[in-house]
Amino acid sequence: MTIRVGLDLGGTKIEGIALDRGGSELARHRVPTPRGDYAATVEALALLAERLEGHAAATATVGVGMPGVISPATGLVKNANSTWLIGRPMAADLSARLGREVRCANDANCFALSEAVDGAAAGARVVFGVILGTGTGGGVVVDRRVVTAVVPMPSNVRVSSRRLSRSARESRNTMPPPTNVVATSDAATGLSSGCHQASDSPGGGSIGGRP
Repeated sequence: MTIRVGLDLGGTKIEGIALDRGGSELARHRVPTPRGDYAATVEALALLAERLEGHAAATATVGVGMPGVISPATGLVKNANSTWLIGRPMAADLSARLGREVRCANDANCFALSEAVDGAAAGARVVFGVILGTGTGGGVVVDRRVVTAVVPMPSNVRVSSRRLSRSARESRNTMPPPTNVVATSDAATGLSSGCHQASDSPGGGSIGGRP
Protein backbone atom coordinates (compact mmCIF):
# COMPACT_ATOMS: atom_id res chain seq x y z
CA MET A 1 0.00 0.00 0.00
CA THR A 2 1.27 3.47 -0.89
CA ILE A 3 0.33 6.32 1.44
CA ARG A 4 0.94 10.07 1.53
CA VAL A 5 3.03 11.81 4.15
CA GLY A 6 2.71 15.56 4.51
CA LEU A 7 5.18 17.60 6.57
CA ASP A 8 4.44 21.13 7.78
CA LEU A 9 7.80 22.85 8.29
CA GLY A 10 7.23 25.78 10.63
CA GLY A 11 9.47 28.14 12.51
CA THR A 12 9.00 26.39 15.87
CA LYS A 13 7.69 22.91 15.05
CA ILE A 14 7.48 20.35 12.28
CA GLU A 15 4.19 18.47 12.17
CA GLY A 16 3.59 15.45 9.99
CA ILE A 17 0.66 13.27 9.09
CA ALA A 18 0.26 10.03 7.14
CA LEU A 19 -2.90 9.67 5.05
CA ASP A 20 -4.19 6.71 3.09
CA ARG A 21 -5.25 7.16 -0.54
CA GLY A 22 -8.74 8.02 0.61
CA GLY A 23 -7.52 10.82 2.87
CA SER A 24 -8.06 9.07 6.20
CA GLU A 25 -5.50 9.73 8.93
CA LEU A 26 -3.16 6.84 9.73
CA ALA A 27 -0.62 8.53 12.00
CA ARG A 28 0.42 11.98 13.21
CA HIS A 29 3.43 13.36 15.06
CA ARG A 30 5.27 16.64 15.68
CA VAL A 31 8.81 17.56 16.64
CA PRO A 32 10.57 20.87 17.40
CA THR A 33 12.18 22.68 14.48
CA PRO A 34 15.98 22.82 14.84
CA ARG A 35 16.10 26.60 14.44
CA GLY A 36 19.23 27.96 12.81
CA ASP A 37 20.57 24.52 11.83
CA TYR A 38 19.97 23.56 8.20
CA ALA A 39 21.43 20.04 8.33
CA ALA A 40 19.49 19.23 11.48
CA THR A 41 16.28 20.52 9.87
CA VAL A 42 16.70 18.23 6.86
CA GLU A 43 17.41 15.31 9.19
CA ALA A 44 14.39 16.10 11.38
CA LEU A 45 12.15 16.13 8.31
CA ALA A 46 13.54 12.80 7.12
CA LEU A 47 13.23 11.12 10.53
CA LEU A 48 9.66 12.34 10.91
CA ALA A 49 8.71 10.97 7.47
CA GLU A 50 10.30 7.62 8.33
CA ARG A 51 8.55 7.52 11.71
CA LEU A 52 5.17 8.10 10.09
CA GLU A 53 5.88 5.41 7.51
CA GLY A 54 6.75 3.04 10.33
CA HIS A 55 3.47 3.71 12.13
CA ALA A 56 1.52 3.14 8.94
CA ALA A 57 3.64 0.14 7.89
CA ALA A 58 3.65 1.41 4.31
CA THR A 59 5.80 3.24 1.78
CA ALA A 60 4.93 6.90 1.37
CA THR A 61 5.18 9.69 -1.13
CA VAL A 62 6.38 12.77 0.74
CA GLY A 63 5.37 16.41 0.38
CA VAL A 64 6.59 19.39 2.40
CA GLY A 65 4.76 22.65 2.99
CA MET A 66 7.54 25.13 3.64
CA PRO A 67 8.15 28.84 4.23
CA GLY A 68 9.42 30.57 1.11
CA VAL A 69 9.84 28.77 -2.19
CA ILE A 70 12.22 26.52 -4.12
CA SER A 71 13.53 28.47 -7.10
CA PRO A 72 12.98 26.45 -10.32
CA ALA A 73 16.05 28.17 -11.79
CA THR A 74 18.52 27.20 -9.05
CA GLY A 75 16.80 24.58 -6.88
CA LEU A 76 17.60 26.71 -3.84
CA VAL A 77 15.28 28.06 -1.15
CA LYS A 78 14.50 31.77 -1.28
CA ASN A 79 12.24 34.24 0.55
CA ALA A 80 11.86 32.07 3.65
CA ASN A 81 11.33 33.64 7.06
CA SER A 82 13.26 30.63 8.41
CA THR A 83 16.44 32.26 7.18
CA TRP A 84 18.76 29.29 7.72
CA LEU A 85 17.02 27.59 4.76
CA ILE A 86 17.78 30.40 2.29
CA GLY A 87 20.23 29.49 -0.46
CA ARG A 88 20.07 25.78 0.39
CA PRO A 89 18.96 22.91 -1.90
CA MET A 90 16.44 21.58 0.61
CA ALA A 91 14.29 19.59 -1.82
CA ALA A 92 17.33 17.91 -3.35
CA ASP A 93 18.95 17.21 0.01
CA LEU A 94 15.78 15.76 1.53
CA SER A 95 15.16 13.67 -1.60
CA ALA A 96 18.69 12.28 -1.39
CA ARG A 97 18.32 11.54 2.34
CA LEU A 98 15.04 9.63 1.82
CA GLY A 99 16.05 8.01 -1.46
CA ARG A 100 12.98 9.25 -3.35
CA GLU A 101 11.54 12.44 -4.83
CA VAL A 102 10.22 14.87 -2.23
CA ARG A 103 7.84 17.58 -3.39
CA CYS A 104 8.07 20.99 -1.75
CA ALA A 105 5.73 23.95 -2.13
CA ASN A 106 4.95 27.17 -0.29
CA ASP A 107 2.94 26.38 2.83
CA ALA A 108 0.32 29.11 2.34
CA ASN A 109 -0.32 27.97 -1.23
CA CYS A 110 -0.66 24.37 -0.01
CA PHE A 111 -3.16 25.38 2.64
CA ALA A 112 -5.29 27.48 0.30
CA LEU A 113 -5.31 24.80 -2.41
CA SER A 114 -6.24 22.04 0.02
CA GLU A 115 -9.19 24.05 1.36
CA ALA A 116 -10.29 24.85 -2.19
CA VAL A 117 -10.20 21.22 -3.33
CA ASP A 118 -11.75 19.31 -0.43
CA GLY A 119 -11.82 21.55 2.63
CA ALA A 120 -14.01 24.32 3.99
CA ALA A 121 -13.91 26.24 0.70
CA ALA A 122 -14.71 23.28 -1.58
CA GLY A 123 -16.94 24.45 -4.41
CA ALA A 124 -15.87 28.11 -4.23
CA ARG A 125 -14.27 29.46 -7.39
CA VAL A 126 -11.94 31.92 -5.65
CA VAL A 127 -10.29 31.07 -2.31
CA PHE A 128 -7.92 33.13 -0.18
CA GLY A 129 -6.20 31.28 2.66
CA VAL A 130 -4.04 32.76 5.41
CA ILE A 131 -1.59 31.02 7.75
CA LEU A 132 -0.90 32.66 11.11
CA GLY A 133 2.11 31.11 12.82
CA THR A 134 5.74 32.01 13.42
CA GLY A 135 5.32 33.78 10.09
CA THR A 136 2.20 34.97 8.29
CA GLY A 137 1.45 34.00 4.70
CA GLY A 138 -1.40 33.81 2.25
CA GLY A 139 -2.32 31.98 -0.92
CA VAL A 140 -4.95 32.58 -3.60
CA VAL A 141 -6.61 29.80 -5.59
CA VAL A 142 -8.84 30.36 -8.64
CA ASP A 143 -10.63 27.43 -10.25
CA ARG A 144 -8.60 25.01 -8.08
CA ARG A 145 -5.26 26.40 -9.30
CA VAL A 146 -2.79 28.44 -7.26
CA VAL A 147 -2.37 32.00 -8.54
CA THR A 148 1.25 33.15 -8.70
CA ALA A 149 1.30 35.65 -11.59
CA VAL A 150 0.20 38.90 -9.90
CA VAL A 151 3.19 39.04 -7.54
CA PRO A 152 5.90 36.58 -8.65
CA MET A 153 7.04 35.56 -5.18
CA PRO A 154 5.48 33.61 -2.32
CA SER A 155 2.89 35.65 -0.48
CA ASN A 156 4.49 35.30 2.95
CA VAL A 157 7.01 37.93 1.81
CA ARG A 158 6.07 41.53 2.61
CA VAL A 159 5.50 43.59 -0.52
CA SER A 160 4.70 47.31 -0.62
CA SER A 161 1.18 48.40 -1.61
CA ARG A 162 2.68 50.46 -4.43
CA ARG A 163 4.35 47.41 -5.92
CA LEU A 164 1.19 45.34 -5.54
CA SER A 165 -0.86 47.99 -7.33
CA ARG A 166 1.66 48.26 -10.16
CA SER A 167 1.90 44.47 -10.53
CA ALA A 168 -1.87 44.14 -10.60
CA ARG A 169 -2.20 46.80 -13.30
CA GLU A 170 0.49 45.21 -15.42
CA SER A 171 -0.90 41.71 -15.09
CA ARG A 172 -3.17 40.49 -17.83
CA ASN A 173 -4.84 38.05 -15.48
CA THR A 174 -8.41 38.82 -14.49
CA MET A 175 -9.77 37.45 -11.27
CA PRO A 176 -13.50 37.01 -10.52
CA PRO A 177 -14.92 38.39 -7.26
CA PRO A 178 -14.18 36.12 -4.29
CA THR A 179 -16.81 34.04 -2.56
CA ASN A 180 -16.98 34.65 1.19
CA VAL A 181 -15.79 31.46 2.84
CA VAL A 182 -14.35 31.12 6.32
CA ALA A 183 -11.95 28.18 6.49
CA THR A 184 -10.20 26.71 9.49
CA SER A 185 -8.03 23.64 9.19
CA ASP A 186 -5.32 21.89 11.10
CA ALA A 187 -2.02 22.54 9.38
CA ALA A 188 -0.79 18.98 8.94
CA THR A 189 -3.91 17.63 7.23
CA GLY A 190 -4.33 20.64 4.95
CA LEU A 191 -0.69 20.82 3.98
CA SER A 192 -0.43 17.07 3.43
CA SER A 193 -2.94 17.06 0.60
CA GLY A 194 -2.21 20.61 -0.53
CA CYS A 195 1.53 20.24 -1.06
CA HIS A 196 0.97 17.18 -3.26
CA GLN A 197 -1.77 18.97 -5.21
CA ALA A 198 0.28 22.17 -5.58
CA SER A 199 3.20 20.22 -6.98
CA ASP A 200 0.94 18.41 -9.44
CA SER A 201 -0.95 21.49 -10.61
CA PRO A 202 0.22 22.70 -14.07
CA GLY A 203 1.75 26.09 -13.51
CA GLY A 204 0.39 26.11 -9.98
CA GLY A 205 2.14 26.09 -6.65
CA SER A 206 5.37 27.77 -5.72
CA ILE A 207 7.60 25.38 -7.64
CA GLY A 208 5.84 26.30 -10.87
CA GLY A 209 6.50 30.03 -10.43
CA ARG A 210 9.30 32.26 -11.58
CA PRO A 211 12.93 31.93 -10.38
